[in-house]
Amino acid sequence: MGGTSPIGRSRSDAVQLYTSNGGIIPLQNVTILIFTLIFSLLFILALSCSFIGGDEEDEPLFKSMLNDIATNDPGLVMLGENVDIDVDEPSVTVSWSLVACGDSSELDGSSGVHESQCGLPSMALWVYADNSPEAIAIYDPSAIPFVRKTGQRRRIENLVRFDSDHTLDVQKARMYPFDTYLLTSTLRAVDASNITIPIRKLSTIEQVTSFLVEISDVESYEIINGTQVPTRDFDLYITRPGQLRFFALLLFGISWMLSHVTIGHVILARRLVDIKSMTKHLVSAFAILLVIPQLRKSMPDSPALDDGALIDYIGFFPQMIISASCVLTILLLIMLREYDEMEGKQTPRPITVRPLPRPLPPRTPKASPKPPAPPAPATPPVPPRKSPLKPFLLGAKVRSRPAAMERGEATCVKEELNAGFVFPPIPHANGILHHRSRSSRFRLGTVGPGGPSGSASGSKSSKSNTLKSLKE
Repeated sequence: MGGTSPIGRSRSDAVQLYTSNGGIIPLQNVTILIFTLIFSLLFILALSCSFIGGDEEDEPLFKSMLNDIATNDPGLVMLGENVDIDVDEPSVTVSWSLVACGDSSELDGSSGVHESQCGLPSMALWVYADNSPEAIAIYDPSAIPFVRKTGQRRRIENLVRFDSDHTLDVQKARMYPFDTYLLTSTLRAVDASNITIPIRKLSTIEQVTSFLVEISDVESYEIINGTQVPTRDFDLYITRPGQLRFFALLLFGISWMLSHVTIGHVILARRLVDIKSMTKHLVSAFAILLVIPQLRKSMPDSPALDDGALIDYIGFFPQMIISASCVLTILLLIMLREYDEMEGKQTPRPITVRPLPRPLPPRTPKASPKPPAPPAPATPPVPPRKSPLKPFLLGAKVRSRPAAMERGEATCVKEELNAGFVFPPIPHANGILHHRSRSSRFRLGTVGPGGPSGSASGSKSSKSNTLKSLKE
């Protein structure tokens, strides 16, 4: 008869299936790395552009104010071109420069201060601060040098600028980074004839390192020898800039998040048994313990730890206590695991294998005078003594076991559960045989050609034998 035989095909002729990518070309790892480097360089370059033109303003800070004074109210002006705030000292140092607006009070050849219409004062001045008997600055216009080519006056800083030191009230310094300060002071200027020169305006710069400065001045007077002397008072309101507060609070929040991570390390380490895995959690928690002080030092213009700032009482000190406690807890858990392993190696728990009990032969009509003696029960092994605190520290659960499991009779219990009731019952390991009452016994037989297996005579003889064995 005819048949069919398969035609052999080589593997090279097999059709190759390609996975569709939907028009998306997958990128290789090298390509992704190159794009990442390019993006990083562009990001750094974009941030660096913020420094370009940072010192070139559209208009000098005091230009419009000086021009307005020269037009409407000419006279002597003091500009605070620098404000040094030292909370630790605590003090505030203001660097004042003398400026005169108006043709009558302006020194020839000195106009153009801050690109304005004002110049240097034309008269000698003695400046007093806070009713001090001694002058804090002496200005001499004759000491101002000339430029030979142009004939203009040179504005030498040490000749036209002076410093005034003021004590700062730091009651709110503990509220960092929301600390605010207020400084009040008064200034008075006197010429060579001991005549007080009215000060038309006091102004300072608006922002210094780590602080924002806002000034408000007011015209005032003093009574000296029964005569009213014109003075000028000013109030300095000092606050923290918003950028400083943002970064300080951000570092504060990160420190607390790291402290919470150490608590998570303790919870995870408590559930582990492998010491090597627990060591990883220990290293991470210890690293966090070292990082938190560095984050505290990174806060801009932060107070010292001994200053008693509120941010330390609710942040740094609790964070260090929590992190250090978590590190110590993980160390204690590792020590307990080590002790548990050493105890298990030195005193291994013995395992006893009990032989399976032999099934008894089927009972014959003749009852034996004495039942066979059961085997002597084996002495259960004494488990090693364990620490009562170990289940609580290591998270172990104590499970109860039935008494039959403790005596090693699990096999007998299993057979009884699988096979149901077996008569005669299998003797237990403890040698106790329980008999049932006669009324609850019954036999099941097979029906054969000679009738049921339990006949009248057979049943009587079996009953008599059973009664005899029970009496015995």
